[in-house]
Parts: sequence; structure tokens; C-alpha cells
Amino acid sequence: MNPNELKAELRIPETQAKDIIIGQPAIVDIRTATIPGVVSRIDPSASQGTVTVDIKLLMDDLPLGARPQLSVDGRVEIERLSDVLFVGKPAYGQSNSQVSLFRVTDDGAYAYRVLVKLGPASAHFI
Repeated sequence: MNPNELKAELRIPETQAKDIIIGQPAIVDIRTATIPGVVSRIDPSASQGTVTVDIKLLMDDLPLGARPQLSVDGRVEIERLSDVLFVGKPAYGQSNSQVSLFRVTDDGAYAYRVLVKLGPASAHFI
């Protein structure tokens, strides 16, 4: 099996695919291992609410269990932020909006409401 001939196809929800560009790093999970990759192609059309994104695998020798037509999971790194605080995405919060959250004091005895400006969001975190 020639690793140069294999690629991973990820189906990304349309709402998240708008931020994907060719060349972004990705990780493909084949259940027994993870394989680094890079976005090599983005399907120009959507189908059933998803966009197909091809990931070129960046590994000379693929791990055992890697084979054609294998179901995989994957992540595309859209942006890397350093020195940030992230929390689980609240049901009512949108990216780049202001919401009211509770901040717990250092001793954990009290909580008070603060206005927070939310930044970028992923599927589960903000």
C-alpha cells in the first residue's frame, strides 16, 4: 500500500467549512492511531449539509489498520490561539457577542455576574 495514494475524506458541516482553506493542518483518527495531514482539496459544492474536504496524509509509513475505504474521524485546525481561556460553549452564546456569565471568586465561596465578550468558537468550546 503506497501512502501517497491514500487520502482521507472528511465531511465538514457547511456552517464550519467556510473557514477551511487549502494547506491547513489536520489530524485523521483511524481508531488505532492518529495521522497528521494537510487540507489538499475542498469540494466546491455542499451535499446534504456537508462539504467534503480531502486530507493528504503526511506519514511515510502508515500505521497498521490503515486501508482504503476505512471510516475515519478528523479535525482541521482552523486557527491556533495562545494565552486564551476557553469554556464549554453556552447554549445562548454566539461567536464575537457579549453575554452575561458568572465568575467564581478565588476561594469558591461566591459568584458574581460579569459581562464577557466571547471570541471565536469551535463545535464545543468558545
